[in-house]
Amino acid sequence: MSNVIDRFSVEQVVRDVVLGTIRAQFATAEKAAPELVVSISARHLHLTDEHVEVLFGRGRKLTEMKPLYQDGFFAAEETVMVVGPRRRMLPSVRVLGPTRSHSQVELAFTDAISLGIDPPVRKSGNISGSAGCVLVGPAGVVELHEGVIRAERHVHMSLEHAAYYGVRDGDRMSLRIESPCSLVLEDLLVRADATSKLEVHLDTDEGNAADLDHATRVELFKP
Repeated sequence: MSNVIDRFSVEQVVRDVVLGTIRAQFATAEKAAPELVVSISARHLHLTDEHVEVLFGRGRKLTEMKPLYQDGFFAAEETVMVVGPRRRMLPSVRVLGPTRSHSQVELAFTDAISLGIDPPVRKSGNISGSAGCVLVGPAGVVELHEGVIRAERHVHMSLEHAAYYGVRDGDRMSLRIESPCSLVLEDLLVRADATSKLEVHLDTDEGNAADLDHATRVELFKP
């Protein structure tokens, strides 16, 4: 019996090994690639427990209308009127839950123009020295001396997704949107924690500028 392996057999073995490695690499890449959701965050506000009671009545709690993409967050049934200088107003702004330690109104630039105010672009929660407004509910009125911002575009992600992209909480990324109005949005703030789903938040002005409704492809990348 001959112990010599013919050339054809050797080549066949090599081909099988190479193809197997390539298939494994592609399978790993496809499995690792996270699903990216890009959402338009329309104007909304967050309220404290105290302000919920002032605006909607003593003992009132927010009523969940529908859950949001991020677990534990929801759009509430409740809406309020937001009033700016010279009685300019947005008549029905949705409240998002759960309640927070500080009330905060998040607007797009065109919303702010309608109200006649100039809110700063800030990370959600950073309201120190921001613009003010008046909130009018069915049971009462709240005057905010600060708390109106334009929320800077950002991306929520888990720590696992952050490792995939090679970023950390507080880093910056870019988003490419391919559509009839294709564009690249830079300086998305990374908000990474243990539980968040991968989701980009844009305001209505940014979403409309990119024609997000007709986008054929979105790509998140580190510049």
